[in-house]
Amino acid sequence: MNGLKKFGSKIRIPALSISVALLVGALFIIFTDIEVLGGLLSDPIGALSLGVGRAATAYSALFRGAFGDPENIGKALASNGDIKLWARALRPIVESVVASVPLIFVGLGVSVAFRTGIFNIGGAGQYTMGAVGGTIAALVFGAGVTPAPIAILLVMIFGVIGGAAWAFIPGYLKARVGASEVITTIMLNFIAGQFVFFLVSNFEFIQKPPRNQPVSKELSQFVDLPGILPIAALRLDISIIIALLTAVAVSWFLFRSTRGFELRAAGLNLAAAKYAGIGAGTSIITAMLISGAISGLGGALVAVGTIKQLSPGIGGSVGFTAIAVALVGGTRPSGVVATALVFGLLQHGGSLMQVETSIPIEMLLFIQALVIAFIAAPELTLGILKNPFRRRPRSVGK
Repeated sequence: MNGLKKFGSKIRIPALSISVALLVGALFIIFTDIEVLGGLLSDPIGALSLGVGRAATAYSALFRGAFGDPENIGKALASNGDIKLWARALRPIVESVVASVPLIFVGLGVSVAFRTGIFNIGGAGQYTMGAVGGTIAALVFGAGVTPAPIAILLVMIFGVIGGAAWAFIPGYLKARVGASEVITTIMLNFIAGQFVFFLVSNFEFIQKPPRNQPVSKELSQFVDLPGILPIAALRLDISIIIALLTAVAVSWFLFRSTRGFELRAAGLNLAAAKYAGIGAGTSIITAMLISGAISGLGGALVAVGTIKQLSPGIGGSVGFTAIAVALVGGTRPSGVVATALVFGLLQHGGSLMQVETSIPIEMLLFIQALVIAFIAAPELTLGILKNPFRRRPRSVGK
């Protein structure tokens, strides 16, 4: 019972923040609609009804795109185990989970760095270089060269090495010459994308024939990550299990191991850590290596297992979104996983919202920003829910 109360207290503010963010987002959907604004003077009730209906339609599409259409789920339940109906019913929620996998890995990676007081903004670059490492391992050791389990393990190892090596550069520069890790990691993000473009444009070993597109060969021909669902059409593979195990490992490392304590101590107070004999430079480099390794592991698994191809834009916006995921999750592994799943649901559900309504995808990004803002300011959330119109008393003497 105490465990349930503790869990409830932890999710109370995030749940309320998401609810308030959706409410405020609905108001913006209503009052940014040109047709609604045009009818407010002539027929305010009709205009507001129209706006509320369109907001409800948008959110209905958002939730159906994230969790699945109740009608399709009902058909699947009523069927006699029809695989096609079950695939159609489960695909939205499965794709939402798939969308959260890279956010979990990169979010965990940047959380380790943030806990050490290092602002690692290079998650996208480290994720990309991990994808490069995983791709090379798949091409070299896949297609029967080594047994499938060994090939998958090598893909993971090469991904870890690629991400860690890319993170070592800003970590070393920060520790040795005091270079700003914010600037170096951002610059390395761009370099990583251009490096991938160079690889897939100039090396026949990697490039997909007939060599008219800057993408790699189809990696599923070399290494195929096993799925975890009995329906082959659903592309959820072992990467989600590895992501969750990584979260457990990161949690143990940060909060149960001596080295993790040292890194957190360095992040809280570097001067005190130095006085206690904890090397600042070593802590910085270690944190960046671990951070990059986790992000690189995610890049390798997603490139080989989910996307099944390497391209210059494979990193996308995962780096900056993962920073938001890490901050909203309190840089705790459990919080990162939960927040990544929420963002995955919003991301995949938003695609259907955009298709079925005229609401632009930027509105979804706005709602995501609202979620971040309200979780970051819990007092604001509670104040809105208690009495949004109450004026605070002025302080005496003002």
